[in-house]
Amino acid sequence: MRWFALLFATSLLGAAPPAIRVLHDDGGWCWFEDERAIVVDGKLLFGVVAGGRKGNVEAVSYDLKTHQSSVFVLHKPESPEEQRRWMDDHNSPAFLLRPDGRVLAMYAKHGVDEKIYYRVSEPKDLARWSEERIFVPSPSSKVTYTNLHYLSAEKRVYDFFRGIHNSYKPSYATSEDLGETWKAGNVVVDVPTQVRHRPYVKYASNGKDTVHLAYTDGHPRDFDNSIYHIYYRQGVLYRSDGTAIRALKEGLRSPQEGTLVYKGGANNVAWISDLHLDAKGNPVLVFSEQRAQDGSDHRYHYAKWEGGRWVEHEIAYAGSRLYRGEDDYTGNIALDPNDLSRVYISTNADPVSGKPMAHYEIFSGVSKDGAKWTWMPLTKDSTQDNIRPIIPISRGVPAVLWLRGKMIAYTNYRFEVVGLIGK
Repeated sequence: MRWFALLFATSLLGAAPPAIRVLHDDGGWCWFEDERAIVVDGKLLFGVVAGGRKGNVEAVSYDLKTHQSSVFVLHKPESPEEQRRWMDDHNSPAFLLRPDGRVLAMYAKHGVDEKIYYRVSEPKDLARWSEERIFVPSPSSKVTYTNLHYLSAEKRVYDFFRGIHNSYKPSYATSEDLGETWKAGNVVVDVPTQVRHRPYVKYASNGKDTVHLAYTDGHPRDFDNSIYHIYYRQGVLYRSDGTAIRALKEGLRSPQEGTLVYKGGANNVAWISDLHLDAKGNPVLVFSEQRAQDGSDHRYHYAKWEGGRWVEHEIAYAGSRLYRGEDDYTGNIALDPNDLSRVYISTNADPVSGKPMAHYEIFSGVSKDGAKWTWMPLTKDSTQDNIRPIIPISRGVPAVLWLRGKMIAYTNYRFEVVGLIGK
């Protein structure tokens, strides 16, 4: 029996589910980025920005056999000013397991300057890393949000980030030597307005020749967002149905050039949450929707590309805003990349009835058709919030991680990293 199915079985039988483990004492990550977790040689590797340690960028290696964690500090800000700039959950590191067994880590500050930082681990040794290096896409860039994908057909690593040439837009860079050196690309999704809109993007690749992108028109504070989808293959950007748009190096001229997945409006403002590919290479995505202008009513949605069209459903109540000032922030929803009929959500409302709860709790949901869902709580009657679940892409190592603690703002939080880890 699969380990996650065991959760449902123990719930039905009244038996105790697997214990929630504390994986790290101090950390946070932002949900605008790809999952900050991978499995490498029997170890779960995840990245955080430490809240209590004033902005340390940390790589945490959790041994799946011994259940012991070790920490490598990728970047330690020294001065009070640098600590202020690094103390931001947007700065968490991305990881890529290279074909040679080394891990590439990349990270950047939140739109402060032009520098993307990176290190490379030793083969099969997550305790030893190269000296920190810096890549500058251009002197005018203001970068953030690194997302790494390797395409074996091209023998090329892509870093999708935001802010080349101070554009505020999704951008990319490439490496021909597995991340040792980098070459700047261009803007991927432009927005031709005087106002500096920035589309938010989630990325997923097949690891061979294709990268999928699901994105918004802009920030939901500034735009009544819809959700769109495109994919990249062999130098060209395509709509969902395979219609070519133009070369990646030219990028989209507007978000609307992509395929519309969900039409937003004043009372249904969308924000992309997660994107993965099914066994056939078809994209599946999830997103949140704000129903009330004051952030008091959010919903979660699930959409998949099937039969040559996007099929989309509202699936759960997402509760209220995470904190005042960010009315569109939710606890968030994540797809299980190993089983796309399963999602994990954080909500402070009952997923089915919408009844408010005292804290954000984690639920697992399963569905046969994407429309009807069965929900099971992984946390209950908590005394702290449980937010931002992520699931590492791995074979045979079921795991779901999330943050437990208190968030005042994206620059002010104290969380433990906790999770359920299968055997």
